[in-house]
Amino acid sequence: MNQRIIKVDTAETTSLIFGAYDVNLRIIEDRFGVSLRNKSGEDGTDAIVIMGESMDAVNGAAAVVEYLRDMVRHAAEITDQSVRYVVDMIATGNAGELASIGSDCIFVTAKGKPVKAKTAGQSKYVDAIRKNTIVLGVGPAGTGKTFLAVAMAVKALKEKQVSRILLTRPAIEAGERLGFLPGDLLSKIDPYLRPLYDALGEMLGPETHQKLVEKGVIEVAPLAYMRGRTLDDAFIILDEAQNATPEQVKMFLTRLGFGSKVVVTGDLTQTDLPYGQRSGLATAIKILEGIDDIAIHYLSEKDVVRHHLVQKIILAYDAYDREQAAKKQQAESHRHDEDRRDHDHNRRESNRSTYRPKRND
Repeated sequence: MNQRIIKVDTAETTSLIFGAYDVNLRIIEDRFGVSLRNKSGEDGTDAIVIMGESMDAVNGAAAVVEYLRDMVRHAAEITDQSVRYVVDMIATGNAGELASIGSDCIFVTAKGKPVKAKTAGQSKYVDAIRKNTIVLGVGPAGTGKTFLAVAMAVKALKEKQVSRILLTRPAIEAGERLGFLPGDLLSKIDPYLRPLYDALGEMLGPETHQKLVEKGVIEVAPLAYMRGRTLDDAFIILDEAQNATPEQVKMFLTRLGFGSKVVVTGDLTQTDLPYGQRSGLATAIKILEGIDDIAIHYLSEKDVVRHHLVQKIILAYDAYDREQAAKKQQAESHRHDEDRRDHDHNRRESNRSTYRPKRND
């Protein structure tokens, strides 16, 4: 039986690493096939003992514990989702990518909660926003595309890098017709823009958010309102861009003025455009790739920071889509082979019917 002992400062640190009802402990034990227990020292310090048949498994679990211990030392929140992410990265040999997760706080919310990148993909996304004028953030639901973009926008406003924030998204229903909505124009478009209001409210608090909206420092508007405007000295975010047409995305991107920054976010697997309509986000990715000062960053299911089941749901749907695509391709190939056989058969029959043997007089 192989064993390693990791010092973790105090019993409170051990408790945070193990999680409520030892949920984090079970995640580590199940993935590596090891057992963990705490060990209190006479000097008041605490340690975690890791035992297992395989030394590689013990070392992997030890690397997870050490990383989680460092998270506690940096006052970072440990959740079962973050533990699953760290375990997955180390177990798959990608521990080096964990070093790219910055400990720098992007912004502190009105409730005192620090906003930080929680995955390597998120860290690279935030870095891309810092370094480029235009960023296209593409990825599945729950990867923090919009939330991190809003955090970077609020940070830029607080540091006076820009003088205003403008957030927009297409006003399109998610697969259902809502009909005529009551109220004035603002009331009608409010349901479509509510996710952006929620993100801003969490960052700034309701009162500060409302004051900045009244002063025109923060503007949330539907995409159609962008036409004809030039936006200088602003941080501009287009959310749900997969639901915009190519013409709308082109119109939006050409609103860029001096001293401004643009972030476009979207999930290409969740478009609500009419059947057959091209997604403006997909088109923009093809057109803009390789242009200097424009970054295209992809987030994956590994960057999901919602409930761990969201990651499994995304993977299940991806597998289903690949299976359906393979079946469709196989059916088309089979139909093509049948068409070719029918064509060859008809040609032979035609040649046979037109053939006339010579008569010997």
